Amino acid sequence: MPAVFTLEVYTPYRLFFSGPVESISLTLLDGEIGVYAHHTPITAPVQSCILRFKDDKGITRAAFISNGFLEVSSHKTVLLVDTAEWPKEIDINRARAAKQNAEEILTMASLKFEINKAKEKLRRAEYRLKLAAQNG
Repeated sequence: MPAVFTLEVYTPYRLFFSGPVESISLTLLDGEIGVYAHHTPITAPVQSCILRFKDDKGITRAAFISNGFLEVSSHKTVLLVDTAEWPKEIDINRARAAKQNAEEILTMASLKFEINKAKEKLRRAEYRLKLAAQNG
């Protein structure tokens, strides 16, 4: 049986997930990362992405998470994120509207902070739509 560790995913509003997992994969600011039991301890910023993990029964699950922080310690990994949603919780119409709005802002924006904010909004919407389509 593969080694497991505890994954905890927190948002400001709830404990999204807590349980034993074999592995997780997600996107940090500088690229993709996979975490397994006994991973080297790290703390790193997380980008909006699809969090994938294999639970202790070998079932792969996926959820949308937005920006936050990852902390890996010897036997536990904690994610502190702005939002986390299971595929069934994603409002597809809202995500489509957010994507369209972000695309419109990108065509008109001239200031760097406006462009960066719109790109992040677009990224969140695209990941929500991708996850909903994969599980729809």
